[in-house]
Amino acid sequence: MLSGTSKIYSLRIRCPYGDYDDWVTLHARFETLEQLSSQPCTFECPTHGAQQAFPLEGMEKQASSPASQKSSPIFSPPQTKKSRRASERKAFHVPVVVYGWSKVIGSFHETTTTLMFNASGTLVRLNTPVNLGDKLFIVSKFTQEEQEVRVVFNEPHRQDGCEVGLAFQKPAPAFWRKTRRSTRAAETFRVFVRGTDRNGNPFSQSSQTADISEDGARLEGVAYLTAPGQVIEVKRRWHGKARFRVAWVGQIGTSESNQIGIYNVDPVRLPWRVQAIEPPPAKSSKKS
Repeated sequence: MLSGTSKIYSLRIRCPYGDYDDWVTLHARFETLEQLSSQPCTFECPTHGAQQAFPLEGMEKQASSPASQKSSPIFSPPQTKKSRRASERKAFHVPVVVYGWSKVIGSFHETTTTLMFNASGTLVRLNTPVNLGDKLFIVSKFTQEEQEVRVVFNEPHRQDGCEVGLAFQKPAPAFWRKTRRSTRAAETFRVFVRGTDRNGNPFSQSSQTADISEDGARLEGVAYLTAPGQVIEVKRRWHGKARFRVAWVGQIGTSESNQIGIYNVDPVRLPWRVQAIEPPPAKSSKKS
């Protein structure tokens, strides 16, 4: 190990349960700050014990000397400690769909929930075997938005499957918001869906909407024909047609069974219009 090449970093972490937020100091590290930010950090939560979380932010401190490398632990708290309760206890658990290509089973899509996340990526539990370096796609079921990700961490889970770290191509903090960019309206009308099924055969199928927005919709009755990532054409008679990408497919046995979530890939074309939802009038405090 070359003298004077190691670095000291301070990383801000938060317990996955949401009630502990603090800084930890890493001594004698040779990774870059970007590399450390894209992999889980192990720390001790005073309430829940040993935990793993992706750093929320970080900074590089002065270079460490050989003497300090021998006497300092890998993880040590900074001199000034501040712990605070997070405002949202479940901010780290977001339902997502991960899909792509696995060398073991080929094309796959799997619905799961994030264990923790930050602007650079997320940690999820997958039953599908994947390898470090694999390029996959992740879709938030809150917003139906999609991001390309790369597998940067993969270890067996203590119960089943693996804990998989997924890194974005570039930081995307807005990906984890729980609100959609546009209002979703519960409207039902018939549409016609065209595309290619899971066997590569073209299909044309009648369907109906469960709800719609300016970005996409939720459709009934075509889940068995499509898979996440596929592009389909949705046509509404007398209203035109547009192309959409399948964001997620509802799992059998759930309330979303045989449904799909789609988002628009033709931004200037949409075969429906969402009526603006006006807020209810304020109640007058004056007595008649």
